[in-house]
Amino acid sequence: MADCEKILVGKIVAAQGVKGELRVQTFTESPDDLAKFNTGVKFVRAAGPNAAICRMDFVADRSAAEKLRGRELFINRSDLPKLKKGEHYIADLIGMSVGPRKVADVHNFGAGDILELDNGDMISFNGATVDYEKKEIKI
Repeated sequence: MADCEKILVGKIVAAQGVKGELRVQTFTESPDDLAKFNTGVKFVRAAGPNAAICRMDFVADRSAAEKLRGRELFINRSDLPKLKKGEHYIADLIGMSVGPRKVADVHNFGAGDILELDNGDMISFNGATVDYEKKEIKI
């Protein structure tokens, strides 16, 4: 598993409306998962498969909300739920070896997870096996 203590679960991307609501890009399985974590934002409603509308107590209007654009939302790794068999956290996959290459990022454009390697190549994660002890992924 990765050694990082903080896990990125969302990013404030825009102000929403005039009452200080925030549009948050979520990196969770479902946007309403933000309500389960102590991120400093209060989940209001989903706004798509990877977006949520949220509020913060100290943000009362649009101009205050706009100042938060770009702020990332983190949680403690210990707050993550236990995984089911076959599930993985993206943070754990980044840096693992795929042959002679390393995983630089993980994307999902709608048809499944894609591993971006350190040389820019992208390969499907479907059917891969992950060995956490060896820190490698076999495709």
